[in-house]
Amino acid sequence: MVKLEEAVIARLEKQGMTFEILVDPELALALKQGKQVNIREMLAVERVFKDARKGEETSTKALETVFHTTDVLKVAEEIVKNGQVQLTTEMRRRMREEKLKQIVALISRRAVNPQTGAPHPPSRIEAALEQAKVKIDEFKSAEEQLPAILKALSTVLPLSLEMKKLEIKVPPSYASKAYGTLKQYKPIHEEWLPDGGLKVVVEIPAGLQAEFFDKLNQLTKGEVQVKTCE
Repeated sequence: MVKLEEAVIARLEKQGMTFEILVDPELALALKQGKQVNIREMLAVERVFKDARKGEETSTKALETVFHTTDVLKVAEEIVKNGQVQLTTEMRRRMREEKLKQIVALISRRAVNPQTGAPHPPSRIEAALEQAKVKIDEFKSAEEQLPAILKALSTVLPLSLEMKKLEIKVPPSYASKAYGTLKQYKPIHEEWLPDGGLKVVVEIPAGLQAEFFDKLNQLTKGEVQVKTCE
């Protein structure tokens, strides 16, 4: 159980009422991210408040009405998962740094320099993000932020998100194994061949080609056939 002086407030507003709990910020963030967390260890006190700063507790009637339970641990889990958690300055900084790394990796993998056809190195992308004064939102996913960031970056960095349509033929001995991986690329066509092989057509960013080919070759020991579709 976290010490009271180290706890932060997690808040959920529902049905016109406010519900607050005092939590360990690290464990609460882990829970919001879908990780398994010991709820009792996350709480500073096993109480639900309508105003935690004033120490005003929520009535059991309100808990029953809104959450259909008076079990504090169950209520606390819902508050954290669906509500807002106050984060420390240091946690926000770490989250922004991690999100920045994810965004840079996405851009490096998906976009190319139209002048050379090669991806920009991560260090160049980071410098361009700073030059374009791009703001990173630590609470939004990298994918969600990418379109707006690419638009801002285009003013200071030549970028091309050229897409490549590829037809892949996987021999029967590797078809089942490769199928799961190929599905991750959202195929626009897939076909099981009479001999048990697999033919799939995918459309991927040009910057992903090298990584894509490496993965296919590892899965099939180099026996995959790939051709570019016009």
